[in-house]
Amino acid sequence: MSGSAVAAGGAPVRLGILLSGRGSNFLAIAHSIRTGRIKGAQIAVVISNVAETGGLKAAQELGLPHALLISRGRKRPEHDAEMIACLQAHQVNLVCLAGYMRLLSPEFVAAFPNSILNIHPSLLPAFPGLDAQAQAFAYGVKVAGCTVHFVDEHLDHGVIILQRAIPVLETDDAHSLADRILVEEHQAYSEAIGKVVSGEYEIRERRFVKCNPLATD
Repeated sequence: MSGSAVAAGGAPVRLGILLSGRGSNFLAIAHSIRTGRIKGAQIAVVISNVAETGGLKAAQELGLPHALLISRGRKRPEHDAEMIACLQAHQVNLVCLAGYMRLLSPEFVAAFPNSILNIHPSLLPAFPGLDAQAQAFAYGVKVAGCTVHFVDEHLDHGVIILQRAIPVLETDDAHSLADRILVEEHQAYSEAIGKVVSGEYEIRERRFVKCNPLATD
């Protein structure tokens, strides 16, 4: 299976950013696009499911299209249908979850096959779910990190694109470990988006394999 998030005709890949909070990973992505670290991509829309988030305010300040689609008190399929419509209206090719704190419905995943990315603050498959950094610290691991992966219908389960690892220091606590992992997240997410946007990859079973576009049989 080859990449499916590449826009047709060489047009920039249009990113849809979903967030629920301060949006630090969103801002790192936006910076990477502005500075050319991520080539061939643009942010088409930023969507928050929570009112008055730092990420939504930042999108407004950057002059990016943005939308507030509140999820609280709404059934997931109904809310996700609204998000799908918004993303499609902005012609989004690749959805990037950037601190989006709500599970996506199977219908949402099906609407963007192999075109939803997430970053998780652990070395998956270890410590899925909430508070992954605290889980790792409490378990006593000596190495922690982050994972960028495709999203499927299961929690923190999709094909891994890349991982970054850091040592757990003797001086760490759960908060300092989380802060150091976040630094790696900001680098890893942009690198992974660049790999996907290039379209120069295949998914073989559960392995993300970078391909050489100049290779010949």
